[in-house]
Amino acid sequence: MRTGVLYGPVQEDIALVEATFDSIKQVDYAPLAKMLEIVLAGGGKLLRPALTLLGGRFGDYNLDLLVPLAASVELLHTASLVHDDVIDNAATRRGRPTANSTLHNATTVMLGDYMFAHAADQVARTGNIRVIRLFSQTLMMMTRGEIGQDLTAYDSRQTVRDYLQRIGGKTASLFATACQGGAVVAQESEEWIEALRVYGHNFGMAFQIVDDILDLTGDEAEMGKPVGSDLMQGTLTLPALILMDRYPGDNPVQKFLTSPSKELLAPAVEAIRGSDIPQESYKMARDFCASAHEALSVLPAGEARQALYDLTDYVLERRS
Repeated sequence: MRTGVLYGPVQEDIALVEATFDSIKQVDYAPLAKMLEIVLAGGGKLLRPALTLLGGRFGDYNLDLLVPLAASVELLHTASLVHDDVIDNAATRRGRPTANSTLHNATTVMLGDYMFAHAADQVARTGNIRVIRLFSQTLMMMTRGEIGQDLTAYDSRQTVRDYLQRIGGKTASLFATACQGGAVVAQESEEWIEALRVYGHNFGMAFQIVDDILDLTGDEAEMGKPVGSDLMQGTLTLPALILMDRYPGDNPVQKFLTSPSKELLAPAVEAIRGSDIPQESYKMARDFCASAHEALSVLPAGEARQALYDLTDYVLERRS
């Protein structure tokens, strides 16, 4: 599926968000401008900004307010990835060199901080205190999820419930904020604002589950990162947790966690790929998509609602 088609009535307006990023890169300090070019070079799907704009299509679709909000959501997401890559010591992301592979880690952390500040500046341009508070609360939720992930690395005592709580904070919260924030800025009814928040949360849960499935089953060239990267970092995702539940105490994932190495990673990944666990994991993602669909039922029919509906199909079918 082509995202350009799926974004429907807001596709052309995505260019305004991209123009915002271009303006952010125009700084009078050459080293910083070069760093920003690395992380804002384009090529991303801009899914979160699109959801922000789609969330605003059911009310007062004021691009002077919605575009800064959409830009802030993507900047917040990108800044968090910059910090994640430092923590994970990742050399590539989506097939491109990461900032920390080019710069010193300390410099990269400060670059992420700079982008967080720009994200805050963009959301402040909406002049909407409710959205500004939502932005800060979301950042806290994301950080809490990332802290939880870091503190439980290689911990085999984790459960599927722990996993769902973690991704609800570190991933789904921002999708929920994108949709909800767009609706708030567009001055929609509280019923519609809540519906879009619920849609965004369930969309984000499905998105992360599929991302975690692809980390273990996808094609390295398409994903732009090695297969099994999450597990190599000690991050237990849904497929690995299902395997551990099925074979408690004696399974290749447990063996890897006990003594992490590339040699033990391969059989752990293969055990998941060669089973029906990916299909079982996809079923959970489909259930979250079904909940997202249900949330849309209160919104008026039209191009925007259809685009939101179609995007859940894209999430389930994507390969990178």
